Amino acid sequence: MDMVAKSLGEENNTGGIHPLKFTLWLIIISIIMMFAAFTSAYLVRRAEGNWLEFDLPNIMLISTVIIALSSVTMQLAHNAAANDNIAKLRLMLYLTFGLGIMFLIAQWNGWSELVGNNVYFGGVTSNPSGSFLYVLTGVHGFHLVTGLIYLAIVIVSSLRYKVHSKNMLRIQLCTIYWHFLGGLWLYLYLFLRLNH
Repeated sequence: MDMVAKSLGEENNTGGIHPLKFTLWLIIISIIMMFAAFTSAYLVRRAEGNWLEFDLPNIMLISTVIIALSSVTMQLAHNAAANDNIAKLRLMLYLTFGLGIMFLIAQWNGWSELVGNNVYFGGVTSNPSGSFLYVLTGVHGFHLVTGLIYLAIVIVSSLRYKVHSKNMLRIQLCTIYWHFLGGLWLYLYLFLRLNH
């Protein structure tokens, strides 16, 4: 039990990065490399021609605003934990979780709009431009779901008074990952707007 408690504790006394933070950064770097490969393949395939031009769903702009707001509430939750404001911490975590769900709903509605406009992921009538859009948004959505799962764990920890100024690791990890997901979505949205 002591080993588990230490692994979820504060920074190493040696001054190095905590192993869980190091692991998180490795995960983030691998995700960045994956999306760099996806967007590079997108540009190469688009240059080959036979590329269906269609308007991006307007709701993608709304989902961008939603995820930006969720990044703000996540940072406010982190700040509240650092100041031992447990009530505000929980409120901001709930808001972040709700905004994350709203983002996924907006993405689903965007996919529904694409299908309504005869833009499909696969099949005889599909086109690589639509397929890439589904892959980029879908893989990001998958990572956002993993962020929501970890956020739920942090919420439960906050309800058990395990997130506060002397035990910040959980919320630090969650905040880093959540900001990364927001930044990644902003990159994808701008990439798609400029290259679609």
